Amino acid sequence: MIPVEIASASDSTEFPVAWEDPQDAALTWTHDRMHFPEPVSPMEFSLIGAAFETVFAAMAQAFDLPLMARLRRINTYYYQTIAPLPLPPEELAAREQRALHRFNRTLGRLSEIWQAVFLSEIGQHLRVWEAFDLSGASLAALAAHWEESVARVRRLWQLHIWITAPTLMAISQFADFYYDLYPDQEEYRPYRLLQSLGNKTLEASQALWQLSRHALALSGVRAALARHPPTAIPAALERFPEGRAFLAELSAYLSEYGQRSDKWDISSPSWIEAPSTVLKSLKEYIAQPERDLEAEIQALAAERERLIAQTRKHLRAYPPRVAEEFERLLGAAQAATMILEDHGFYIDYCVRYRVRRVLLELGRRFVAASLLDRPDDVFYLTVDEVSAMAQAPGAIEIRPRVALRQAEMAHFRTITPPPVLGAPPGEWDSPIMRAIVRFWGVPPAPSAPPILYGHPGARGLARGPARVLRSLAEVTRLQPGDILVTETTAPPWTPLFAIVAAIVTDTGGVLSHAAILAREFGIPAVVGTGQATKLIRDGQMLEVDGSAGLVRIIQ
Repeated sequence: MIPVEIASASDSTEFPVAWEDPQDAALTWTHDRMHFPEPVSPMEFSLIGAAFETVFAAMAQAFDLPLMARLRRINTYYYQTIAPLPLPPEELAAREQRALHRFNRTLGRLSEIWQAVFLSEIGQHLRVWEAFDLSGASLAALAAHWEESVARVRRLWQLHIWITAPTLMAISQFADFYYDLYPDQEEYRPYRLLQSLGNKTLEASQALWQLSRHALALSGVRAALARHPPTAIPAALERFPEGRAFLAELSAYLSEYGQRSDKWDISSPSWIEAPSTVLKSLKEYIAQPERDLEAEIQALAAERERLIAQTRKHLRAYPPRVAEEFERLLGAAQAATMILEDHGFYIDYCVRYRVRRVLLELGRRFVAASLLDRPDDVFYLTVDEVSAMAQAPGAIEIRPRVALRQAEMAHFRTITPPPVLGAPPGEWDSPIMRAIVRFWGVPPAPSAPPILYGHPGARGLARGPARVLRSLAEVTRLQPGDILVTETTAPPWTPLFAIVAAIVTDTGGVLSHAAILAREFGIPAVVGTGQATKLIRDGQMLEVDGSAGLVRIIQ
């Protein structure tokens, strides 16, 4: 079971919980702050969340994985449970061994499976969405396209779960092997052998950096970026030919990498729709004219190869089978590190972006038919409600439901959800559970200013003023050299990693997005502090020790 702090509030008057299934009360439900720290839209849950249990069960059966998973939307927040099946200890251990055997048969072919099978099918689905004429389609054709889209999303979410399990296992098993070789090494050490391998998230940031280098060479563009706030930059660039040409380049960048949003919820607009994060990053990148980000990333890659060479030299003293096992696990972990970011780029974001476009087109049709007030009201509906409205417009009065759900989300947005509901967690130490824990993290040691404890995410020591951001809507407050303090970072936050001095998060473990990408940029990170955003005030001077996993408030 995912380790959590026991702070159940199922009887709270602010956060009342009525279990639809009485058996749910006997499980441990953890708030998924790492992906959804804020209330989740009804559409997000009915489109993806409701299918989670089914696709996880299918994956677990295929690998003989003795785990169960559930997901619930409780008072608008996502709560999940991942726990071992209720089996006798000997049967649980036997199934775990069978699962490990099946995972190991997969690990050596991870890259091949991802490229030839998963990515190939993902591309087919994306091309179908791209080819459909949304604005030109009849309502009947659009309704049929919506039904197909729902089926495609659920198939793609199945692929998401099926590729995530072996990737986490690959990295975790490599870390276990490395710690056996070097039991006294720091927590992040094996992950340095996996850094700077390249992935779509890092590629997007590098491409944006190269765009900023071009902007530096264009005096008018450079001046417009420097003088104007992000929201005013496009209008400023439109005023002169050089600026319009740069806007075309920016548009091409957004077309390739901007199908991502600042959050995981489908109701959140993409960069294409709201490019403030991109423009803020460009603005700060041009303020670093002497910096060579590519050289920094190459230096991290060189460090990776140096550490691998050192390990290989050390293994000459061992039997050949030990060196062979190292190479097998290293290759699988390196492939998995890339896939862990890339599957999110394609499935979590490119897919959501395309389905979001379908929903907004339906929303526009519903507004034209006087069924909704605004197109984005569609995100307060469920999959079945959208289907019913598309097939028989006006058959149901939907406005009262939308208003009720908007009010519900607004109300619970003002309330801090408890970290856990239900029963206390059990204990199950196993290679499988270690992989899960390394992704989600564990509760840190109790913290009290001026010292906050978390987990080592990326090594190094940095000082700077705290910039506490709840969302990327606040990105204009971030300045070069700041310490970014936030609940969680989604992949689209990554361009900011080239601006800040260090990262501190409330959530996540050593395999979380924030930790992986901080290592890619070579900046310190402390993850999974639990309460940094509550205990640190904006502007306080911090010292972040990524190696020790602690944060000092020094001012």
